[in-house]
Amino acid sequence: MYDVLVVGGGAAGFYTSIHIAEKRPNTKIAILERGKDVLTKVKISGGGRCNVTHAEFNPADLSKNYPRGEKELLGPFHTYASGDTVGFFEERGVALKIEEDGRMFPVTNTSQTIIDCFLSEADRLGIQVKTLCSVTGIEQIKEEKEVIWKVAIGDGHMYCKKLMLASGSNPKIWKYVEGLGHTVVPPVPSLFTFNIKDRRIGDIPGVATHAEVRVLPKKNFGKNSLKSKFDASVLFSDGPLLITHWGMSGPAILKLSAWGARILEQYNYQFKIQVNWVPEYHQNGLLELFLKVKQVEKKTVLRTKVLDIPKRLWANLVQAAGIDDMTWPEVSKQQLTSLAEQLTAGIFQVNGKSTFKEEFVTAGGVDLKEINFKTYESKKLAGLYFAGEVINVDAITGGFNFQNAWTGGYIAAQAVVEDLNSNSQ
Repeated sequence: MYDVLVVGGGAAGFYTSIHIAEKRPNTKIAILERGKDVLTKVKISGGGRCNVTHAEFNPADLSKNYPRGEKELLGPFHTYASGDTVGFFEERGVALKIEEDGRMFPVTNTSQTIIDCFLSEADRLGIQVKTLCSVTGIEQIKEEKEVIWKVAIGDGHMYCKKLMLASGSNPKIWKYVEGLGHTVVPPVPSLFTFNIKDRRIGDIPGVATHAEVRVLPKKNFGKNSLKSKFDASVLFSDGPLLITHWGMSGPAILKLSAWGARILEQYNYQFKIQVNWVPEYHQNGLLELFLKVKQVEKKTVLRTKVLDIPKRLWANLVQAAGIDDMTWPEVSKQQLTSLAEQLTAGIFQVNGKSTFKEEFVTAGGVDLKEINFKTYESKKLAGLYFAGEVINVDAITGGFNFQNAWTGGYIAAQAVVEDLNSNSQ
């Protein structure tokens, strides 16, 4: 019999366990991890550096980075947010640094620093960490005075007073949760890159620039199409865009994939995007600029890059407008209109997606209406708690998904301790 069993040896599982054990010494806690290693996602996140959180310290602004969970996380972020996370790690000798885009990493630039911190804390606090320990069933047993949780592990069982599910995107655990009476929103991929084969970008992988990207809604898209506030007509993003060997990536694309996760899945990842490579201009304004340049410039359009965009991208778009060998005096207004359109409203066909590095994130999980966000306890079953990606919360890239794990883990830990203390009196 354990006081607390935590299913999932990832970020949320360790954070919850450490906070429970610290606030209530001698609590019997075990973390159950199905794989042979714990904290695998922590290890690979941020290119192996671990993007711990984001330097957004205002709860209202912080919550705006969550396509699913914005409303629900506002209260929790007032209790525990990015500044508290920084404090947690600094108290344990792990200094964090802020990069230009607001992402926060350990000063050491390696995720192993975070992993070592968690493992040493678990060891210091007497938390049992059990790997290769796959959960094969969950059952609630109601006794006279209290509820006990029976967790099947292979052929055996473990029992606990409080059960924390921090199992990430694990279909088996979601199935058991549904069996207990919870609703699980079906998972779909989030944070992915776009597969695009197009001669305008095909030979320039590695080129990056600031751009605006818009998903073009499909016409007559089925009468059963998703009823959502994220209608495709408002799927718009801006930020750094990276051209890759397979298409497009970078924050501008990743944000679109997160906000549009459900719509783009309904589109079967076949859709069109419109790209403005020079967000400071609209088409008519850019045409006016070109007409002024035409009056004074004598060289070829190809060799006269009059905009602040990468040279190779300019060359490809000039070629796409059919004016690569022409001088400015030779080029017609119609051809300059075509170039302005390529630059401000270029249409690209997306055919499929690719996972963003190893950072696989899903939209979906335990329905948020069935969770009490003051405690992260199930509204349906006493003694059952959730934290991290097991619930229907996901974020754009930048450390926000981890912050969801830290916040949920901390708040659930406080509630578990309070409950255990009141039951033991």
